[in-house]
Amino acid sequence: MLKITFPDNSVREYNIGVTGIEIAKSISNSLAKEIIAIDVNGETYDSTRPINIDASIKLYKWEDEEGKHAFWHSSAHLMAEALEFFYPGIKLAIGPTIENGFYYDVDLPEGASISDNDFTKIENKMLELARLKNNFVRSEISKKEALEYFTEKGDEYKIELISELEDGTITLYKQGNFTDLCRGPHLPDTSFIKSIKLLKIAGAYWRGDEKRKQLTRVYGISFPKQKLLDEYLEMLVEAQKRDHRKIGKELELFAFSQRVGQGLPLWLPKGALLRERLENFLRKVQIKYGYEPVITPHIGQKELYETSGHYAKYGKDSFQPISTPAEGEEFLLKPMNCPHHCEIYKVKPHSYKDLPIRYSEFGTVYRYEQSGELHGLTRVRGCTQDDAHIFCRPDQLKEEFIKVIDIVLYIFKTLDFANFETQISLRDKDDNSKYIGSDENWEKAETAIIEAVKEKGLNAAIEYGEAAFYGPKLDFMVKDAIGRKWQLGTIQVDYNLPERFDLEYIGSDDKKHRPVMIHRAPFGSMERFVAVLIEHTAGKFPLWLTPEQAVIIPISEKFNNYSKKVLNILNNYDIRSFVDDRNEKIGRKIRDNEMKKIPYLLIVGEKEEADETISVRRQGQGDIGTMKLKDFADFIKKEIDSQLSTDV
Repeated sequence: MLKITFPDNSVREYNIGVTGIEIAKSISNSLAKEIIAIDVNGETYDSTRPINIDASIKLYKWEDEEGKHAFWHSSAHLMAEALEFFYPGIKLAIGPTIENGFYYDVDLPEGASISDNDFTKIENKMLELARLKNNFVRSEISKKEALEYFTEKGDEYKIELISELEDGTITLYKQGNFTDLCRGPHLPDTSFIKSIKLLKIAGAYWRGDEKRKQLTRVYGISFPKQKLLDEYLEMLVEAQKRDHRKIGKELELFAFSQRVGQGLPLWLPKGALLRERLENFLRKVQIKYGYEPVITPHIGQKELYETSGHYAKYGKDSFQPISTPAEGEEFLLKPMNCPHHCEIYKVKPHSYKDLPIRYSEFGTVYRYEQSGELHGLTRVRGCTQDDAHIFCRPDQLKEEFIKVIDIVLYIFKTLDFANFETQISLRDKDDNSKYIGSDENWEKAETAIIEAVKEKGLNAAIEYGEAAFYGPKLDFMVKDAIGRKWQLGTIQVDYNLPERFDLEYIGSDDKKHRPVMIHRAPFGSMERFVAVLIEHTAGKFPLWLTPEQAVIIPISEKFNNYSKKVLNILNNYDIRSFVDDRNEKIGRKIRDNEMKKIPYLLIVGEKEEADETISVRRQGQGDIGTMKLKDFADFIKKEIDSQLSTDV
């Protein structure tokens, strides 16, 4: 018999070889029908896979991320099966899940192509195959057998993948007449898949290497109910309306130029002012928390990033080294700010009384993202991080970590990101090869994060294998106004860079000690944060942040002079405004400025000039009355004060 421990710590005994579905059925038949996958001692299993050891388990439904992962992974296999039906001789590469749905990279037979016009027939074939209720059958196979199978099939991409795997770790999954190389997990059978939508086609280089063949990537999504697909498609329509690239162009916030280069945004005047206000907002918060501003160069010697470990880890994702006339001298465009801040710390000796030291910088960094991965402001090649690095004593670590959490929570509150989740990202339990530093330091860092999160009462998920290469971290995932999830703020604990850069302070015992380093970026990057903010607000920014707070609209040119007088008075009250004195009808000017999402439209005519007032319209709400200019200024100040809480 096996002892199975449930999430509430209750324990039941089952026969060796029991499956997740059988365990669920022992609780209730209705639960068994909902189970998609199962966690067994931290590893996700198929719900039909036998359990042969004592285990702690979690049962996953569609609502769980792990359940969706198994569902969409199975759907990718179903799509591959349908593609093989329509395109004999097709070669399959990889078919993973993504945040919403799945894709499969395929090498089409010569002369064949897939377009949007083919989506319906592929979707229908997938649904036809799903209704066959074929089981997903897992089988362990030797490396030799796997190579023989895919050699006979002619799938060169699978052969390459298998050649890199260790014997004894290889599994295949079969549903119906389709077999694929796969680790799983998968659904019990295909009938769980009730609704399917193929979304788009893109090109993708095999293994992300531009020197290798470009494959066809087919994206899709699936659901256990048609209603869920309908809701998702409605969300996509709303997302298109909120697309930051579209709104950014309409509001004249940013642009891109092929001559400047892909992934290198140009901030236009309105966007630059919006970004500047965000930076100033964070600067004020940081001053209250004792941060000191620093500025570092946009390049650094290659040796700097070799010392930090970034070059070994991310060199292939960086721009190529810049050679100088001096022999053997190479520089890199700065991919990270932290090595520079370590060097600033080393400029002078420090005592334990000096710590913590908090350096902050809006530092621009550069990374060579693949051209196919670039996307507006969310994925760029040059971005400005709201970076800061705290150097503290080990006994100060938890307190400093909690203070950073407080900053992140204040920012989210101010910008109305009320719906967010937190994730503690730790080392992989089994494979430490991709991390630097001692086990002892990793354990101290991980413990500090877990305790700090617990003290703040955050219900954080723990994910193994998601840590940075130099330390564990706490990530903040924000849900926007239409339910999409974005990874924004991050806080990381690092014992390793202080060792690599030989950072020291003199302790109370007059001996040398290593500081601990906290990396933090509440916004993440200015580019990505602005993109998320645009889509969250649909371009209707909070009044304190919006580039233009009011537009003065004279009903005819006779009132242009009064409009300019109003403008001067509003400028004196620090209300960002302008006059729309175009030779257009008043209705047209109101509509145009409503489309620009300007919060307040101030109409002036004969009565307003005589009474020295303005007629005030709120964007999206209509007329809210006539006001004296001083009353309007007080009204604006009150609204801004309500948005910018002083309780930091």
